[in-house]
Amino acid sequence: MTVSTSVFVQGWLSMAGLIVAIGAQNAFVLRQGLLRAHVGPVVALCALSDAVLVFAGVLGLGGLLREAPALMAPLRWAGALYLLWFGWNAARRAWRGDSALAAGGASQGRAGVLLTTAALTWLNPHVWLDTVLLIGALGAQQAQPAVFAAGASTASVMWFTALGFGAAALAPKLAQPRTWRCVDALVALAMGAVAWQLLAV
Repeated sequence: MTVSTSVFVQGWLSMAGLIVAIGAQNAFVLRQGLLRAHVGPVVALCALSDAVLVFAGVLGLGGLLREAPALMAPLRWAGALYLLWFGWNAARRAWRGDSALAAGGASQGRAGVLLTTAALTWLNPHVWLDTVLLIGALGAQQAQPAVFAAGASTASVMWFTALGFGAAALAPKLAQPRTWRCVDALVALAMGAVAWQLLAV
């Protein structure tokens, strides 16, 4: 069977339209990029996680979650609490101006950064809704679902690579305390907004 380029492009466009919104995951990748700390592993984990969720959704997990919405409730509460905690810490850093976000100034090790990345991805129901439910439902309707999922996953790889490494490239020009306070304020607002949406459901 010939691989359909149009299905691949449709998957890419569908994912690209969803992923560019500033949410908890994107805000964290942006912050790590500006820190120039563990950018590669963070980008790889985000992209790989999205790919796993997209393919799982296309292959049927999305249908299961739609039939059993109660499965999302524990994830929603755990994600909201984690986002509130992370956002509170970011707000404190922004208020105090002591975040030490100069290049190489990150205090968190690779394991801690990857754990936070995983939590902001796998405990965030918005990620599940976008990848498993929405992209999964669109992909399941395609003549070549796997090709659609591959296109969506490619968009995710490209976005996180551009966000993380693009921010890292700009970091030297943005190495001012006021800039870092604004970044932490953005992170806090993004985390709080997503947590509020989850708790208001």
